[in-house]
Amino acid sequence: MNFTHRWLVASKESLAFAGQALRVWTPRQIFAAALATIAVGVVIGIATVLIPNTLFTREIPPVWWNYPVWIVTSVMSGILIATYVRPYGRAASVDSDTADTEEAVAMPASADREERRTGRFALTGGMLAWFAVGCPVCNKIALLALGYTGALTWFAPLQPFLAGGALIFTAVAMVWRLRGQVTCPVTLPRETVSA
Repeated sequence: MNFTHRWLVASKESLAFAGQALRVWTPRQIFAAALATIAVGVVIGIATVLIPNTLFTREIPPVWWNYPVWIVTSVMSGILIATYVRPYGRAASVDSDTADTEEAVAMPASADREERRTGRFALTGGMLAWFAVGCPVCNKIALLALGYTGALTWFAPLQPFLAGGALIFTAVAMVWRLRGQVTCPVTLPRETVSA
Protein backbone atom coordinates (compact mmCIF):
# COMPACT_ATOMS: atom_id res chain seq x y z
CA MET A 1 0.00 0.00 0.00
CA ASN A 2 1.43 3.37 -0.94
CA PHE A 3 1.44 6.48 1.24
CA THR A 4 -1.47 8.20 -0.53
CA HIS A 5 -3.74 5.19 -0.15
CA ARG A 6 -2.88 4.82 3.56
CA TRP A 7 -3.48 8.54 4.10
CA LEU A 8 -6.88 8.35 2.37
CA VAL A 9 -7.92 5.34 4.46
CA ALA A 10 -6.79 7.03 7.69
CA SER A 11 -8.58 10.26 6.74
CA LYS A 12 -11.80 8.41 5.96
CA GLU A 13 -11.57 6.57 9.29
CA SER A 14 -10.93 9.83 11.19
CA LEU A 15 -13.93 11.50 9.53
CA ALA A 16 -16.11 8.50 10.43
CA PHE A 17 -14.99 8.71 14.07
CA ALA A 18 -15.61 12.49 14.08
CA GLY A 19 -19.13 11.97 12.74
CA GLN A 20 -19.73 9.29 15.35
CA ALA A 21 -18.60 11.70 18.10
CA LEU A 22 -20.97 14.41 16.86
CA ARG A 23 -23.91 11.99 16.88
CA VAL A 24 -23.51 11.28 20.60
CA TRP A 25 -23.09 14.88 21.72
CA THR A 26 -25.28 16.04 24.58
CA PRO A 27 -27.46 19.18 24.42
CA ARG A 28 -24.87 20.85 26.66
CA GLN A 29 -22.14 20.32 24.04
CA ILE A 30 -24.41 21.41 21.17
CA PHE A 31 -25.32 24.59 23.05
CA ALA A 32 -21.62 25.27 23.73
CA ALA A 33 -20.81 24.78 20.04
CA ALA A 34 -23.56 27.20 18.99
CA LEU A 35 -22.47 29.80 21.54
CA ALA A 36 -18.78 29.47 20.61
CA THR A 37 -19.62 29.70 16.90
CA ILE A 38 -21.48 32.95 17.46
CA ALA A 39 -18.69 34.35 19.67
CA VAL A 40 -15.92 33.50 17.18
CA GLY A 41 -18.03 34.83 14.30
CA VAL A 42 -18.74 38.11 16.08
CA VAL A 43 -15.11 38.66 17.10
CA ILE A 44 -13.70 37.99 13.63
CA GLY A 45 -16.62 39.69 11.87
CA ILE A 46 -16.36 42.91 13.85
CA ALA A 47 -12.56 43.13 13.78
CA THR A 48 -12.39 42.53 10.03
CA VAL A 49 -15.52 44.66 9.37
CA LEU A 50 -17.39 41.81 7.74
CA ILE A 51 -20.02 42.91 10.24
CA PRO A 52 -20.33 46.67 9.65
CA ASN A 53 -19.51 48.61 12.80
CA THR A 54 -18.16 51.92 14.04
CA LEU A 55 -15.24 50.45 16.00
CA PHE A 56 -13.14 49.44 12.99
CA THR A 57 -12.82 50.62 9.42
CA ARG A 58 -11.96 48.79 6.24
CA GLU A 59 -10.40 50.61 3.29
CA ILE A 60 -10.69 47.74 0.80
CA PRO A 61 -14.17 46.19 0.59
CA PRO A 62 -14.52 42.45 1.28
CA VAL A 63 -14.45 40.03 -1.64
CA TRP A 64 -17.05 37.32 -2.19
CA TRP A 65 -15.07 34.47 -0.60
CA ASN A 66 -14.46 36.32 2.69
CA TYR A 67 -17.96 35.53 3.93
CA PRO A 68 -17.95 31.74 3.41
CA VAL A 69 -14.44 31.46 4.91
CA TRP A 70 -15.52 33.53 7.91
CA ILE A 71 -18.68 31.47 8.48
CA VAL A 72 -17.09 28.03 7.97
CA THR A 73 -14.13 28.93 10.19
CA SER A 74 -16.50 30.18 12.89
CA VAL A 75 -18.58 26.98 12.78
CA MET A 76 -15.53 24.68 12.87
CA SER A 77 -13.99 26.74 15.68
CA GLY A 78 -17.26 26.54 17.62
CA ILE A 79 -17.34 22.77 17.28
CA LEU A 80 -13.67 22.59 18.24
CA ILE A 81 -14.22 24.69 21.37
CA ALA A 82 -17.23 22.56 22.33
CA THR A 83 -15.05 19.43 22.33
CA TYR A 84 -13.55 20.78 25.56
CA VAL A 85 -16.96 20.84 27.28
CA ARG A 86 -17.81 17.92 29.54
CA PRO A 87 -20.85 15.99 28.35
CA TYR A 88 -22.33 16.02 31.87
CA GLY A 89 -23.16 19.04 33.98
CA ARG A 90 -21.58 18.19 37.32
CA ALA A 91 -17.85 18.27 37.87
CA ALA A 92 -16.21 15.06 39.01
CA SER A 93 -16.31 14.64 42.77
CA VAL A 94 -12.77 13.43 43.26
CA ASP A 95 -10.54 14.66 46.07
CA SER A 96 -7.45 16.65 45.11
CA ASP A 97 -4.97 13.97 46.17
CA THR A 98 -6.32 11.34 43.78
CA ALA A 99 -7.17 13.80 40.99
CA ASP A 100 -3.54 14.32 39.96
CA THR A 101 -2.81 10.60 40.02
CA GLU A 102 -5.91 9.68 38.02
CA GLU A 103 -5.24 12.42 35.50
CA ALA A 104 -1.66 11.29 35.02
CA VAL A 105 -2.85 7.73 34.41
CA ALA A 106 -5.68 8.82 32.10
CA MET A 107 -3.49 11.08 29.94
CA PRO A 108 -0.45 9.31 28.49
CA ALA A 109 2.39 11.32 26.96
CA SER A 110 1.20 10.61 23.41
CA ALA A 111 -2.23 12.05 24.23
CA ASP A 112 -0.58 15.13 25.73
CA ARG A 113 1.47 15.61 22.56
CA GLU A 114 -1.63 15.25 20.39
CA GLU A 115 -3.46 17.75 22.61
CA ARG A 116 -0.68 20.32 22.12
CA ARG A 117 -0.56 19.62 18.38
CA THR A 118 -4.32 20.08 18.09
CA GLY A 119 -4.08 23.37 19.98
CA ARG A 120 -1.34 24.63 17.67
CA PHE A 121 -3.35 23.67 14.59
CA ALA A 122 -6.44 25.42 15.95
CA LEU A 123 -4.53 28.59 16.81
CA THR A 124 -2.83 28.62 13.41
CA GLY A 125 -6.16 28.15 11.65
CA GLY A 126 -7.76 31.00 13.59
CA MET A 127 -4.90 33.40 12.93
CA LEU A 128 -4.79 32.52 9.23
CA ALA A 129 -8.55 33.10 8.97
CA TRP A 130 -8.15 36.48 10.65
CA PHE A 131 -5.49 37.57 8.16
CA ALA A 132 -7.31 35.99 5.21
CA VAL A 133 -10.63 37.79 5.61
CA GLY A 134 -9.22 41.08 6.88
CA CYS A 135 -8.52 44.18 4.85
CA PRO A 136 -5.08 43.76 3.22
CA VAL A 137 -4.02 47.36 3.89
CA CYS A 138 -5.56 47.49 7.38
CA ASN A 139 -3.21 44.73 8.50
CA LYS A 140 -0.46 46.63 10.32
CA ILE A 141 2.10 43.85 9.85
CA ALA A 142 1.63 43.73 6.08
CA LEU A 143 1.46 47.52 5.90
CA LEU A 144 4.71 48.00 7.84
CA ALA A 145 6.53 45.23 5.98
CA LEU A 146 5.30 45.93 2.45
CA GLY A 147 3.82 49.42 2.44
CA TYR A 148 0.39 50.32 1.05
CA THR A 149 1.14 49.34 -2.54
CA GLY A 150 3.02 46.21 -1.50
CA ALA A 151 0.13 45.09 0.68
CA LEU A 152 -2.21 45.40 -2.29
CA THR A 153 0.27 43.89 -4.75
CA TRP A 154 1.73 41.07 -2.64
CA PHE A 155 -0.41 40.42 0.43
CA ALA A 156 -3.91 40.66 -1.09
CA PRO A 157 -3.25 37.92 -3.71
CA LEU A 158 -1.99 35.62 -0.89
CA GLN A 159 -5.17 35.97 1.14
CA PRO A 160 -7.10 33.19 -0.67
CA PHE A 161 -4.22 30.80 0.11
CA LEU A 162 -4.28 31.93 3.73
CA ALA A 163 -8.02 31.22 3.74
CA GLY A 164 -7.44 27.71 2.38
CA GLY A 165 -4.77 27.10 5.02
CA ALA A 166 -7.10 28.41 7.74
CA LEU A 167 -9.85 26.02 6.70
CA ILE A 168 -7.46 23.06 6.51
CA PHE A 169 -5.77 23.70 9.86
CA THR A 170 -9.07 24.30 11.66
CA ALA A 171 -10.70 21.25 10.07
CA VAL A 172 -7.79 19.00 10.99
CA ALA A 173 -7.81 20.22 14.60
CA MET A 174 -11.58 19.75 14.82
CA VAL A 175 -11.50 16.22 13.37
CA TRP A 176 -8.60 15.21 15.66
CA ARG A 177 -10.48 16.41 18.74
CA LEU A 178 -13.73 14.73 17.70
CA ARG A 179 -11.93 11.50 16.77
CA GLY A 180 -10.28 11.49 20.19
CA GLN A 181 -13.67 11.58 21.90
CA VAL A 182 -14.55 8.23 20.33
CA THR A 183 -11.23 6.42 20.01
CA CYS A 184 -9.82 7.58 23.33
CA PRO A 185 -12.71 8.86 25.46
CA VAL A 186 -12.12 10.29 28.91
CA THR A 187 -13.58 8.04 31.56
CA LEU A 188 -15.64 10.00 34.05
CA PRO A 189 -16.06 8.85 37.67
CA ARG A 190 -19.28 6.96 38.39
CA GLU A 191 -20.75 9.74 40.53
CA THR A 192 -20.63 12.10 37.52
CA VAL A 193 -22.02 9.60 35.01
CA SER A 194 -24.94 8.59 37.19
CA ALA A 195 -25.90 12.20 37.98
